[in-house]
Amino acid sequence: MWIEDYGFDGFRFDGVTSMLYHNHGIGKEFSGDYNEYFGLDVDEDALCYLMLANHMINFLHPECITIAEDVSGMPALCRPVAEGGGGFDYRLAMAIPDKWIKIIKELKDEDWNMGNIVYTLTNRRYDEKYIAYAESHDQALVGDKTLAFRLMDAEMYTNMSVFTPLTPVIDRGIQLHKMIRLITHTLGGDGYLNFMGK
Repeated sequence: MWIEDYGFDGFRFDGVTSMLYHNHGIGKEFSGDYNEYFGLDVDEDALCYLMLANHMINFLHPECITIAEDVSGMPALCRPVAEGGGGFDYRLAMAIPDKWIKIIKELKDEDWNMGNIVYTLTNRRYDEKYIAYAESHDQALVGDKTLAFRLMDAEMYTNMSVFTPLTPVIDRGIQLHKMIRLITHTLGGDGYLNFMGK
């Protein structure tokens, strides 16, 4: 098993939304209406598999954590199996990195709505734990750029030397990059991820 052979301390279940629903979550915008989560579109076999996998991991290796990558916001996914939940310890706070990319792409600095940012960072299901992150391979490598490249672009290659003064683009980019990570790690969840590659 990965835990014994490689010393893993837990498992991240990728694309859980695709498993949870017969439509795989494709073309679906989840509004939060409970009928979306407990209706006929839920794949009960897949949900049962996830519950069993989490139960087995927790029983055999109680020190291990499990993390769900779910964009639907399925209620109770991170509650214990004994309570009827999915058994995951954490879920990835996937709206956060998408929010940062949208803000950086579409808004000037002075137009950032702090109330909206804080809402996105703190919008979580009650009594379920989240892992917050500002970016991952999903935003940075799958047809897009890292936050640093979005903020500083090509100037990163020519203007980041310790031998030259910072340009306004580099200075702004470094400062915003630090602030984005600080507020994300502070408000975004119960744990944080610096960057997740593939």
